[in-house]
Amino acid sequence: MEHGICALSVVPVRAEPADKAEIVTQLIFGDCYSIVQTQGNWVQVRTTADDYLGWMDVKQHTPVTAEYLAAWSAQDHPRSLDVVQVVSNATTRIPVTLGARLPFFDGMTLRLGQEAYFYNGAATNPLNGHGPLGPAEKRTALLLKAGQLFLKAPYLWGGRTLFGVDCSGLMQQLFGLIGVQLPRDARQQIDLGEVVHFVAQTRPGDLAFFDNAEGRIIHVGMMLDDQQILHASGEVRVDILDHNGIYNQQRQKYTHKLRLIKRVLPA
Repeated sequence: MEHGICALSVVPVRAEPADKAEIVTQLIFGDCYSIVQTQGNWVQVRTTADDYLGWMDVKQHTPVTAEYLAAWSAQDHPRSLDVVQVVSNATTRIPVTLGARLPFFDGMTLRLGQEAYFYNGAATNPLNGHGPLGPAEKRTALLLKAGQLFLKAPYLWGGRTLFGVDCSGLMQQLFGLIGVQLPRDARQQIDLGEVVHFVAQTRPGDLAFFDNAEGRIIHVGMMLDDQQILHASGEVRVDILDHNGIYNQQRQKYTHKLRLIKRVLPA
């Protein structure tokens, strides 16, 4: 089986092998994947971090070895904390966005397949307070800080970047900054964590899920202080949550019906 890594700022992953097909997710710089099959100029890939399936243009494929993929999978890589930054070497400059993985970053250089690149922007350090073993208050503070950076980012179905993001992609990127890998879709994310029974009991970082008339999970957002919720709906915004759901004060209406609140982060 062939493997690859995203060597561009963002690459669309589509439902079918065609440029007109729906974008189901995006590969972000530093994301790895495996090729499942090839069809013409398209490869069907399975993302390594969240096991998501879709099609990408073979021209955007950068191969890596099975050994590189195994080493990549064995650790939690630092993430970019700058809105936009550049990784570079003597011949190439690649723009990267907030939340991009920096594979094998040592504080100066990162390794993308066989190529080494320099990065001198801000980055998380998963082994020093930002990863799963770091203090809870530091992780929550980083979540809230990053959430503020995403405010006003436009909604984009399948998006995972500051320049276009959907509701579950936003949650996945924010939690990735603190070393927590969430599944890609809201209907998968709801399976994590412990139930919070009342809105008044929520803490910053809790995830609230919303359903439609058929009971299908269609939306997710992250709780802030004072029963406020950060979510992507038209844009990344902050609204009020009560036991009914999200109330949009600008539109003077409830926009999403609350189904369940889950606590993903331990105290």
